[in-house]
Amino acid sequence: MSDDHTHVQEFFSARAADWDSRFPDDGPAYAAAVAELGLCVGDRVLDAGCGTGRALPPLRAAVGPSGVVVGADLTPAMLEAAVRAGRDRDGHLLLADVAALPLRSRSLDAVFGAGLVSHLPRPAENLRELARVVRPGGVLALFHPIGRAALAARQGRQITPQDLRAEPNLRPLLAGSGWRMTSYADEDARFLALAVREG
Repeated sequence: MSDDHTHVQEFFSARAADWDSRFPDDGPAYAAAVAELGLCVGDRVLDAGCGTGRALPPLRAAVGPSGVVVGADLTPAMLEAAVRAGRDRDGHLLLADVAALPLRSRSLDAVFGAGLVSHLPRPAENLRELARVVRPGGVLALFHPIGRAALAARQGRQITPQDLRAEPNLRPLLAGSGWRMTSYADEDARFLALAVREG
């Protein structure tokens, strides 16, 4: 396992047990972001870096019982927390690295990634892997329940021009990885960038 993976696993393993209780009011923001994916009943969707699975209930509600919901995460402790919360009833949980997904090419209609981009060790390569598993015209949502400035303030740091989530950085990063950004919102209450898988 690479040092990047070890760091991510250590970071989230230490926080898994109380992750949901630290952010108890995020549910409506997750549901609103999932709604913007425009999923249909029967669609197949991946929650990439699903953590404790907070997006899985709204994803299941969007695709219905005939749809497929998969939550993939690198950290076993986060998936265990998802099971304790009962979210494994809403989707199949998969211990997997988003850099090498055990999924067929073009097998999904959409990918949801909450807080994902800042934890990708090789963002361009990793976003290309997400594009690989999504059909042309499928959708990617990169989401965070608070915006970049609010998150930086919470963490006691400043936003830097190098922040991957800044629109001037994210748009070309997505374009070089098989995605075309269709909308971008960075507000105190949320961060949400939507992109379409290019043909």
